[in-house]
Amino acid sequence: MWIGYSGELEFSLDMQKLKLIYEGKAKKLFDTDDPELLIQEFKDDATAFDATKRGTIVNKGVINNKLSERIFILLSNNHIPTHFVKRLSDRDMLIKRVEIIPVEVTIRNIVAGGMAKLLGLEEGGVLKSPVLEYHYKEDKLHDPLINEYHIFWLGVATGKELDRIKKYSFKINEILKKFFDSKGLILVDFKLEFGRCKGKIILADEISPDTCRLWDKATKEKLDKDRFRRDLGGVEDAYQEVLRRVMKE
Repeated sequence: MWIGYSGELEFSLDMQKLKLIYEGKAKKLFDTDDPELLIQEFKDDATAFDATKRGTIVNKGVINNKLSERIFILLSNNHIPTHFVKRLSDRDMLIKRVEIIPVEVTIRNIVAGGMAKLLGLEEGGVLKSPVLEYHYKEDKLHDPLINEYHIFWLGVATGKELDRIKKYSFKINEILKKFFDSKGLILVDFKLEFGRCKGKIILADEISPDTCRLWDKATKEKLDKDRFRRDLGGVEDAYQEVLRRVMKE
């Protein structure tokens, strides 16, 4: 059996899915024969508005897997620790087992989506500095906007952990803004999830048009999940275009 190596972890190149341990809106997680590693499978399912809108984006899972691989490698090369180990196939990614912190971080560079609705602002306004938001990951409560005091009271993260999360989030924003700009894309906003792995905070989940708002730099055309949310059409073409630009050297 050949053995691969990624960072601090060795792994079998014929790693297989065992028990399904979690299925979310966009991904499934499977145990492997290594207790420190999971296989994350990307689905084509698409949801919006607390899953009240459902559909399928053809080959979304394949695209998001490849995009996430590319971006996780970019972030790792810039000293951001992630759960990524290796892309195993079109839809499967080998990841470190992480205890997810139930707080979703959103970084906003331009007014759009929830911020526009919350504050009654017109979409498209460029923010003087990035805005960081926290949302409590709880479907039954519709992922409410919360602050640091809520987080501490809930006991889901310590002050030290939250400081690390903020530091990583703003650094990720700077890395990704520059990267996407080089691909002719504007990073409007994006969400991040973090977790604990061997006592350290690391980035988890995915980075894709499901989790980022990306606009064409010249035309401001939306090239992300908003095309599905708002019935704009051309959803598959938009995802393919992002993949094409990101993978082009």
